[in-house]
Amino acid sequence: MDDSEPFASPALPTKIRPLLGQTILVVEDSRYACDAIRLMCLHSGARIRRADCLKSARRHLQIYRPSVLIVDMGLPDGSGADLIAELTHAVPRIGVILELSGDDNAQSLALSAGADGFLAKPLKSVAYFQKTILELLPEDRRPSDLGTVKDEIIHPDPLAYQDDMAHIVDVLTGPTDQRTLNYATQFLQSVARDANDTTLAGAVHELTRSQSKGAPMTAQTARVAGLVQDRLERQEAI
Repeated sequence: MDDSEPFASPALPTKIRPLLGQTILVVEDSRYACDAIRLMCLHSGARIRRADCLKSARRHLQIYRPSVLIVDMGLPDGSGADLIAELTHAVPRIGVILELSGDDNAQSLALSAGADGFLAKPLKSVAYFQKTILELLPEDRRPSDLGTVKDEIIHPDPLAYQDDMAHIVDVLTGPTDQRTLNYATQFLQSVARDANDTTLAGAVHELTRSQSKGAPMTAQTARVAGLVQDRLERQEAI
């Protein structure tokens, strides 16, 4: 079914809330990145639902059909490109399918899979978020007069960043194979960049560089683990 209230009149977009009437499903494992999108949806009038992995997204899509889908490329149980490829050929098709990534190289992969567009991380600008979606919506789902959108810069909840640190600790506490380690480093580098945590981002970069060279990683791994633990113990984001 459509993800809307039964028998309710469709909400019409306005200049102030140009995404009113849209329901956005965000498939994103980072709570920090998702909180940024939540705030953008709040400012724009859109409703938001979240799935933190491919399995959760597919379960949601068996029941509801959002009008906009935003898919992160690096998910714990696979690539967002796989979900994009599935939904590109689904009937009826979701109106707008967007890839979300901080890796410019992922854009061509998502577009090849069938994505309509690309949102670059870190997401901070409300105007950029609105413009990207509005350009892909049917004309009758856009405000009649957008004019000049007043931009706002979004600041996600610092506690959401702590949640991400706790998440990666949980991931690494269980059995760790190469795929798990690759996911953990990709996740940490992405959320650290989003939160402008240059110290952690730099440490993760050094770890991945040593990993790619086949060099010993004990010192770099210990430093990353210490920085993650420090962020949890300080009860603050950065």
